[in-house]
Amino acid sequence: MSRPVSAISQMLERNQALFVGKRLLVCGALEDDYPRQLAELANSLTVFTTDYCYYRNQHTVLGEAIQFGHQMGGAPRFDALLLLMPKAKAEAQYLLAMMTPLLESGADLFLAGENRGGINGADKLLAPYGEKPVKRDSARRCSLYHGVLDKPVAPFELDDWFSRYECQAGDTALTVMALPGVFSADGLDLGTQMLLASLPPMAGKLLDFGCGAGVIGSVLARRNPDLAISMVDINALALESSRRTLAVNGLTGRVHASDVYSDIDERFQHIVSNPPFHAGLKTFYAATETFLAKAPDYLTRDGALTIVANAFLRYQPILEAHFRQTGVIAGDAKFKVYLSKA
Repeated sequence: MSRPVSAISQMLERNQALFVGKRLLVCGALEDDYPRQLAELANSLTVFTTDYCYYRNQHTVLGEAIQFGHQMGGAPRFDALLLLMPKAKAEAQYLLAMMTPLLESGADLFLAGENRGGINGADKLLAPYGEKPVKRDSARRCSLYHGVLDKPVAPFELDDWFSRYECQAGDTALTVMALPGVFSADGLDLGTQMLLASLPPMAGKLLDFGCGAGVIGSVLARRNPDLAISMVDINALALESSRRTLAVNGLTGRVHASDVYSDIDERFQHIVSNPPFHAGLKTFYAATETFLAKAPDYLTRDGALTIVANAFLRYQPILEAHFRQTGVIAGDAKFKVYLSKA
């Protein structure tokens, strides 16, 4: 049996007696193989994840016990919930609202997370569902809280959780729909504005990588009606947000999950992205570096990659090593827009 890797899982391992014999539902910011150990302790285990990378890594072992998506439904059948705190408080609220209708009255509510990641707000997060939780443990700069579901729970309504705003990218107006925690959920960021301002008219097929709320792909679909748009992300909440953003604007595109290029089997004239470099509370470069290095394999012979990135990120050497030509086509003290030709 593999040992827990994350500090949170190491803390949970000290409290395994809490999960013995439970019909346990686990969700949130999952980082390692620890749920496999819980499967041996609990009466039954279901893991729900919005992270396609985690789903792919664990599915071969957990099989039908792990589910990927933006929403999980069904009748109440669990008597314990373990939520690993996500980075965004609003996402934690979303997950609790979605999961608690699946719990029986009196079910255990466990919240675990890093102290600097919002776990100390567990009292407020659990207030709609029960009395004040008890702090069961605090170790390795992490904490575990334990509450009980003893208040009535309203049915989960997905539409209630979408934020909606109007954005303007140059001459292009767009309505954006976004679920909690999704990039661009609160407005159009400066980097994406710079990227969109740098792009000429386009034709052929385009891949919006790390699509978030779907702003890039939707703006380009509106500007270029004949452009075939594909959008990918590892986050199920982002994928559903992109679908809604396309739909509310009367646009069409293919939206699906992919762990970098895992589920992509075609070539594009254009790949456009504001690539992520944060994973949870940690800076994470590996996936983006793989995305950049392998991009020529997914471009046509005359294809091009256009990205925007924080100016301090050293992406240019990677691009120059794998593309025939790379240049900076826009930039300021904070951001750079790179154009690389295959």
